[in-house]
Amino acid sequence: MSEKFAGKTTSTCYPSQPLGNTNKPLELYLFIDPLCPECWGLEPVIKKLTIEYGRFFTLRHILSGTWATWGAHKGTKPEAMAKAWEWAACRTGMSCDGSVWLENRISSPFAPSLAIKAAEMQGKRAGLRFLRKLQEQLFLEKQNVSDLSVLAECAAEAGLDVDEFLRDMHSPGAVKAFQCDLKITSEMDVDEIPTLVLFNENIEDEGIKISGCYPYDIYVELIAEMLGFHPKPSPPPPLESFLSHFKFVATKEVAVVYNWTIQEAETEMKKLQLKQKVERVPVKHGTFWRYIEKARL
Repeated sequence: MSEKFAGKTTSTCYPSQPLGNTNKPLELYLFIDPLCPECWGLEPVIKKLTIEYGRFFTLRHILSGTWATWGAHKGTKPEAMAKAWEWAACRTGMSCDGSVWLENRISSPFAPSLAIKAAEMQGKRAGLRFLRKLQEQLFLEKQNVSDLSVLAECAAEAGLDVDEFLRDMHSPGAVKAFQCDLKITSEMDVDEIPTLVLFNENIEDEGIKISGCYPYDIYVELIAEMLGFHPKPSPPPPLESFLSHFKFVATKEVAVVYNWTIQEAETEMKKLQLKQKVERVPVKHGTFWRYIEKARL
């Protein structure tokens, strides 16, 4: 399941603290591919982990390179890819519509990764917002996320400066940043996604690498192992605060974060719907909820 390996090799691609906080004892590297349904399926776990234990770690998303999803499947028939995505949705609980492979196939698998690096040039948080919008367009809306107009729409919805984003898309900086991610992926011997790599403050200690999707408790145990003690989880925020922050979430994400069943999460969200706090958004597999912003007077 997980494996230990020697610490990070020296590289200019490694910042000492990826998110600029020197007070957190752990560094987590999450290797993903924007086209990977299993990475999308890990979103509820990452949200919960960040809420409960984020005070102990910095988290850096690394783009592993499209060969992990595209290269392995480029010879696969679209029908088989569609079926694999449908199976991923059933397995993870995060909806993804496999018919995109039959109706609107990705024309350039490198474009989404370059777009994410371009978005990150406006800040790490901007990059994460853009990544989420891109995943929503791909897995829920069946959009070709290698199309420039779709990427521009994602940038606008993520609150980016769209003109700056489009310039950065074709800049050497975005290419170099993506190449840096590929270098880190190679140096850490990551050949499967999603993969999470954990390091602590002691450079003598080995890191821990875990590939694939696992129950939440497994990741908590790994954090405890790296810390050397079992930390107490922080409580989740009030539901409305959670929704106000993330804006658009799946019932599955709400259920995982609040330790509810899907039915319990649906019930709580319906209460907010009646209060006109959220809008219900049915998708192919399950339901998403859009937070309704209060109009400013």
